[in-house]
Amino acid sequence: MSGHGMNRDDAAVTAAPTRRVMNPVARISLIAVYAVLCLAATGRSAYQISTKFSEAPLPYSISALSAVLYGVIALALWRGWRRVALIGSAIELAGVLIVGTLGYVESSWWPDETVWTGYGSAYGWVPLALPLAALVVLVRARRVPRTETT
Repeated sequence: MSGHGMNRDDAAVTAAPTRRVMNPVARISLIAVYAVLCLAATGRSAYQISTKFSEAPLPYSISALSAVLYGVIALALWRGWRRVALIGSAIELAGVLIVGTLGYVESSWWPDETVWTGYGSAYGWVPLALPLAALVVLVRARRVPRTETT
């Protein structure tokens, strides 16, 4: 034992690599909601882009972007890519806040709605609540020691 009150085994445990583990129910719930929103936004944007893109290119492009983002976040949560899910959720929240605010401030830019218009009001405000919930779950994920597999 060294003079600092910590032996070599204690130091090894303290220095062991860790990983973050999310609440499994929250993780599965987030994956399911993101997957459903991905499908809904994909269907909406595919229809809008293929039938009337020239009427509102910005809103329809934003709906397509949100669909891709929802898919990436769902995949990241599924695969355990916490950092990707965290960044994606932060981008999503920023998008919802920016598009939602601009929809009220500069309504002429929005001849039609996006998934994020009105802070996601057409989707029951799920697009606003979801990234907040995801960020809370991702940030609160607890650290656990990595287990070695042989």
